[in-house]
Amino acid sequence: MTAATHSTLFPRVPDSADAVLEGLDPEQRAVATALHGPVCVLAGAGTGKTRAITHRIAYGVRAGILQPSSVLAVTFTNRAAGEMRGRLRQLGAVGVQARTFHSAALRQLQYFWPKAVGGPLPRLVDRKIQLVADAAAACRIRLDRGELRDVTAEIEWSKVTQTVPADYTAATAKAGRETPRDPAEIAQLYAAYEDLKRERSVIDFEDVLLLTVAVLQDRHDIAEQVRAQYQHFVVDEYQDVSPLQQRLLELWLGDRENLCVVGDASQTIYSFTGATPDHLLDFRVRHPGATVVKLVRDYRSTPQVVRLANGLLAQAKGRAADHRLELVSQRPAGPEPVFTEYTDEPAEAEGAARRIRELIGSGVPASEIAVLFRTNSQSEIYEQALADAGVPYQLRGAERFFDRPEVRNAITALRAAARFGGNDALLDDAPDLPSQVRAVLSGKGWTPQPPAGSGAVRESWESLAALVHLAQDFAAANAGATLADLVVELDERAGAQHAPTVQGVTLASLHAAKGLEWDVVFLVGVAEGMMPITYAKTDEQIEEERRLLYVGVTRAREHLHLSWALARSPGGRANRRPSRFLTGLRPGSQAVAGRAGAAGAGAVERGSWTAAATAVPEQAPRRRQRTPARCRVCGRTLTDGGEMKLMRCEDCPSDMDEGLYERLREWRGEQARRSGQPAFCVFTDKTLIAIAEAVPDDEHELARIPGVGMRKLRRYGADVLALCAGRDPAEGQDQD
Repeated sequence: MTAATHSTLFPRVPDSADAVLEGLDPEQRAVATALHGPVCVLAGAGTGKTRAITHRIAYGVRAGILQPSSVLAVTFTNRAAGEMRGRLRQLGAVGVQARTFHSAALRQLQYFWPKAVGGPLPRLVDRKIQLVADAAAACRIRLDRGELRDVTAEIEWSKVTQTVPADYTAATAKAGRETPRDPAEIAQLYAAYEDLKRERSVIDFEDVLLLTVAVLQDRHDIAEQVRAQYQHFVVDEYQDVSPLQQRLLELWLGDRENLCVVGDASQTIYSFTGATPDHLLDFRVRHPGATVVKLVRDYRSTPQVVRLANGLLAQAKGRAADHRLELVSQRPAGPEPVFTEYTDEPAEAEGAARRIRELIGSGVPASEIAVLFRTNSQSEIYEQALADAGVPYQLRGAERFFDRPEVRNAITALRAAARFGGNDALLDDAPDLPSQVRAVLSGKGWTPQPPAGSGAVRESWESLAALVHLAQDFAAANAGATLADLVVELDERAGAQHAPTVQGVTLASLHAAKGLEWDVVFLVGVAEGMMPITYAKTDEQIEEERRLLYVGVTRAREHLHLSWALARSPGGRANRRPSRFLTGLRPGSQAVAGRAGAAGAGAVERGSWTAAATAVPEQAPRRRQRTPARCRVCGRTLTDGGEMKLMRCEDCPSDMDEGLYERLREWRGEQARRSGQPAFCVFTDKTLIAIAEAVPDDEHELARIPGVGMRKLRRYGADVLALCAGRDPAEGQDQD
């Protein structure tokens, strides 16, 4: 959080409806004043979409056009819903319901279940993976931890796409979906899972939506009661709506059209969960008279960051790309994006940590810096590098702020001090609210200076420091505020999960970073095989990977660093190359002509370039020539067949990934058992060692390893590459 935003944390409530519109740009004002009929807001990254729709609701309420209790605003995360409630409260629109789809549906289901079905609502299970394990046991199917996770994801996808077990096989074939196991087997597990739920009288997360849809479809009286309650609907992040959520929205609406949706097809990154931008892209087909407003003024990022983001999408293909928005930065010029190449992944992590420490030393708050990566497995090396550099960090997606024990204890202590403060000697020398909070929290572990090192003690201090900063901001915005006032604010924030900023560098996957922003963003691991990810094969999957990188780029306000490593480990083969998505955007790469008729197509200004290793120039593919095989370590000519497979002398040092080698051996044994043939018929030991040394990123690199012919590449290539990428064989999707 930048210093510039501190004064707007607790703004004064506008004193009139017209005052709500102050400060909006022309397009945002058009959204805010379009209060009747269907409205579609196409909002690019950083264009103030949440500001536009919350001011729209607030303006309607303050002008007396909308009744607060008749408005239902829905989004996809508790954090987003909490932020929306907070903004509406600050605008004076008290009483508006802002919820997730599931929260709104569960509330209705709990209320209407006794009337529609009778008896209490079945218990909602927090996690379904144990039920999936029990279903597998009942089917006598053995699943390891990774397979359990994958099958669970398939069941979730089936339910949000309204696919029943009997139709699963056909549905996956139609969708072109790669399944982690045989589709018939997953269908069997899915059916057994549903049977177990009925036997145990429990429901899962997706059932909440399914059952609400069923009740509203079957009971017209209940549907009319819901429609009488809610007259006006607002849907945020509409590009992420699943078919099931769309069906629920249609039932809420009935034959009315008082609906406002907002989204950006270029930020569709959750299709593996069943989300689809089709509902957003088809909105004007379903609602021919809709008001459509495009928000393209980017208030978040500098022109340099926006230029790179626009350049990424200029080469995009597909339906979402046809509707992309050309962003126009509203900020002053900033530094060019920095592209850095490293020899290996540890060097990349150390380089990022070193630069982060320099930024913090120059005055950039740690909380305004983020390191974003494609998969969660990349986190560990950056955690270690930051810890070694003495830089505090927080993992995005970890325990929620207000659920942390130290935060709960701190709020309890503040509540007690607010109640009995007059008799508390601790507050005798604390004349104002910030000093009172510091005095109370000093007894809980807060100190003016952070503790040395990292770990649990440092994390606890960071949480308490966030409360201290929040108290300072609250006092600055509310003259005469008391400790009791702050406790009320904290209770409201806890209910909305509206956490204050923790003073640490954020580590997060690109999926988890959606909806967030920082002054400085490090996009790491931007190499082929990771971005796009190895298992992204189809055009649609590749384009979603491009959109994921676009989301990462647009998280940066001012400083953007993109990096990749030529090898996985020190001394390893430098056979990696930067992501294809950067071609024409990074210095030294050939520009690619823009799409015909595409907005913003044309020359892209290149950014600055640094190299932590000698850059490898990109060359056109050449015909492979037959040359003597030489040891890649010492250079001696190889003649022995085994040595030629390894591409090194037997007595030369190996850089083999021991863990990968063991996983390959276990996998080979399973393949041999399934086919009833000796293990060496799958791959020889020498070939496994060569794979574990090379750690190939794609089929081309794997095919270059002696002992991996085209037949074995077709049969085993996907499994081997999955193992090399640290995933379970046949894993159909990345779990972030």
